[in-house]
Amino acid sequence: MKKWLLPMFMMVALVLAACGNKEEKTDEGSKETSSAETITYQSETGPIEVPADPKRVVVLSSFVGDLLQLGVNVVGVDSWAAKNPNFQDDIKDAVVVENTDIEKILELEPDLIIGLSGIENADKLAEIAPTVLFTYGKVDYLQQFIEIGKVVNKEKEATEWVEDFKTRAAETGTKIKEKIGEDATVTVAESFNKQLYVYGDNWGRGTEILYQAMGLNMPEKVKQDALKPGYFAISQEVLGEYAGDYVIFSMFQDQDNSFTDAAWFKDLEAVKKGQLFEVNANAFYFNDPITLEYQLDFFEEKFLQ
Repeated sequence: MKKWLLPMFMMVALVLAACGNKEEKTDEGSKETSSAETITYQSETGPIEVPADPKRVVVLSSFVGDLLQLGVNVVGVDSWAAKNPNFQDDIKDAVVVENTDIEKILELEPDLIIGLSGIENADKLAEIAPTVLFTYGKVDYLQQFIEIGKVVNKEKEATEWVEDFKTRAAETGTKIKEKIGEDATVTVAESFNKQLYVYGDNWGRGTEILYQAMGLNMPEKVKQDALKPGYFAISQEVLGEYAGDYVIFSMFQDQDNSFTDAAWFKDLEAVKKGQLFEVNANAFYFNDPITLEYQLDFFEEKFLQ
């Protein structure tokens, strides 16, 4: 071979090597893109591979508002969420499902399923899409939102909202205590199926804001019976024993609420003083960010008007 041909062959070899390296890098890049399509969430039961950007989520209980706050598309919801007026616009096209509706959920083609632990058919649901289940109360209500944020790859957005909310709720609580007094007590009660309940500090219905975020006082009788279990059933006539200076009374609009005309109800000190505030139970039921914002606005209006 003539010496002048050597540089040419060397140049060709270098070009071919460069092309090979470029193709190899492209392949590696595509692998990275592929892996970036999913993330791993460390769930209560171990790591679960979930979509990095979920497009069709089925929520079987409790967490619809968390996902809506984060701008995640929800295609399946539980019946309680479907009745929440705060969610109506965002879930108008969603289908109401339960964990037993396997075929119905399958037809929705979800890429992620979220719900509460202990439900039936969890194994079948996991065959349809990655399924993340939470134990209610295992973490507090604000950390729960952050966990949902982690699942849908939006932990930063969730954390920022939590920090902002904590500040605003605490500031509102300070103003309320200045107005009603440091020692004033607040009771959260609800009527459901002709049964009354009083609530502790972590059972939705505004309890987290009032007692945890704002630091308002719970009546001793409520603390004794409802704080540890979360709620306590009482007969209508003994509500006065549990009623604080202020009462947040949650009622379902589609049920018989005629008891509000009864003498025992009208005789409550909070009623006489105009310090019993009736709320729509469907709108107050949860403790997700959308509901919490609604509750905070309500408390600001009622306590500080």
